[in-house]
Amino acid sequence: MQSGTMIFTAMNRVIFGKAAAASILSEAERLGAKRVFVLSGRTLNTATDEVGKVRAALAGRFAGVFDHMPAHSPREAVVACANAARDAGADLLVSFGGGSVTDGCKAVAICLEHDIRDVDGLEPYRSIVKDGKRHVPEFRAPKVRQIAVPTTLSAGEFNARAGITDTRLRLKQSFMHRSVVPETVILDPAVTVHTPDWLWLSSGVRAVDHAVETYLSLDANDYTDGTSLQALRSLGDGLARVKADPADLDARLRCMMGAWLSMVGIVTGTRLGASHAIGHILGGSAGVPHGHTSCVMLPHVLAWNESVNGARQSEVAAAMGAPGERASDVLNRFIASLGMPRTLRAVNVTEADLPRLAQNCMLDDWTYSNPRKISSPDEVMEILQSAY
Repeated sequence: MQSGTMIFTAMNRVIFGKAAAASILSEAERLGAKRVFVLSGRTLNTATDEVGKVRAALAGRFAGVFDHMPAHSPREAVVACANAARDAGADLLVSFGGGSVTDGCKAVAICLEHDIRDVDGLEPYRSIVKDGKRHVPEFRAPKVRQIAVPTTLSAGEFNARAGITDTRLRLKQSFMHRSVVPETVILDPAVTVHTPDWLWLSSGVRAVDHAVETYLSLDANDYTDGTSLQALRSLGDGLARVKADPADLDARLRCMMGAWLSMVGIVTGTRLGASHAIGHILGGSAGVPHGHTSCVMLPHVLAWNESVNGARQSEVAAAMGAPGERASDVLNRFIASLGMPRTLRAVNVTEADLPRLAQNCMLDDWTYSNPRKISSPDEVMEILQSAY
């Protein structure tokens, strides 16, 4: 008989289909916040009026904005933002942007709680993978909480895990605590129309990847099976509709709800596989955009794993509207229809760099929970070479 433990986080609310600025104000009032500090994407802050709407709504509660969080959330930017938020007397954080902004804000909360003022100060708080197992340090929960307003579909706002890059090592590392997850997530499709199409669609494929690897996980169960398959239905429909009409807000909200569903397994403790493990390394060690890692790797990982879970993969194909076909072919065709890159060459990874990337994958715990066992860099190289 199957057994397991579902682990839940300290998230309390998800608000969907309502205006972001008004929702941020109502949450600040509910939480009694007096100094609300915003971490925003730069383009969102400088080229749209969305942050201005938040500033106007908060009025005297608005404490400031930081808008320089590069891709993959480097430690340097996290610490700079934390120092600015501390100087502003922040008692509530708002992340307004994509996955790097969201994850960066989680780490800012850790910095504020533990008075971290330089990049080395983060070192004791990161998790470490040793002998294929993740070791997570214990530390105090942040008292300054986060409200997340995502503008992409990678859905990290639902995860109690921040992926932060040590640029000296060119390696993305994890910082984990059930209370680094946002207090509240606000899903407002209207603010996402400013997101570049390539980023919206590629991060949507990242959410598809969450759902696929959750459904095919070694830890799969009835609870996560239902959310994963519905996520694929919602994302398959919503992404195609947004591709056809970027102004379709109903389709955008369907994508956002699908992305939320895709994270249910991850946030309750489901281990994923090689597509995510390799994706983490491609992001931190090769600078590949987060969503593009899944666009390239997911079909190849499915093909590599087919010998051990091909029958189960058939349910993935059916949920994507193509019963009876190979899941790897279905996903490859779907990703191509969105205009996304399909090879490592297309995302500027050099063949000479593959051995280093394969070696770094052995530092990610999800390499070891891939459905088809991976025990050495040579096996990762097989997948990387098939994607090249």
